[in-house]
Amino acid sequence: MPQDNMIKFECKECRKVNYHSKKNKKTLKTRLELKKFCKSCRTRTDHKETK
Repeated sequence: MPQDNMIKFECKECRKVNYHSKKNKKTLKTRLELKKFCKSCRTRTDHKETK
């Protein structure tokens, strides 16, 4: 899996990186924002894409 396609998702509440994913950066220019389960907050929170 190429490293340039990898992205990290960070919890907006506690600022921990919980998830990794991949995306095509040539077609998707905006940053993703998803609702995911955070293990440290122990609830579903918004996760935003980081650098």
